[in-house]
Amino acid sequence: MSLQFSIKVYKQYFNFACAHFMIFENGSREPLHGHNYRVEIQGKMPNLSDDMVFDFLNIKPIVKKLCDELDHRLLIPKFNKHLRIDEQEKNFVFTTPDGSEFSIPKPDALLLDIENTSAERIAFYLNQKIREKVFKDFNFKFQELSVEIEETPGQSAQYVHQEVL
Repeated sequence: MSLQFSIKVYKQYFNFACAHFMIFENGSREPLHGHNYRVEIQGKMPNLSDDMVFDFLNIKPIVKKLCDELDHRLLIPKFNKHLRIDEQEKNFVFTTPDGSEFSIPKPDALLLDIENTSAERIAFYLNQKIREKVFKDFNFKFQELSVEIEETPGQSAQYVHQEVL
């Protein structure tokens, strides 16, 4: 008999408000706008350690800290091939293919290691960061970790990472 256990964590404080714009494959972009994102995670394991998949008390501060890092920032996809990013002394300057130029104070922008700032890519980013932190701090890997990002009520994207254990 194969067992599967999971934890699902959503707290009211797993949220962040930020600005972004998508740059599409053809180089066009959508207008700068913002969302109030909500985050939910689910971690799965085939067996329990100390009768738990992972301690809620350990995962909640990790997710909250990551949400806080994204909160009230302009999210910029560092790996977008259509976006030019220049660094000045106090500002980042972003230039898009349509010639739009954004000059943003460095503390107000966050360069993410993703190709675009879609909800799917942000879910991927958070999933990766959560897994890195859980492994670093607790030497633990979920068999499967799912991160869901809700952009607006009833509209969300999810990234699921599976480990070979």
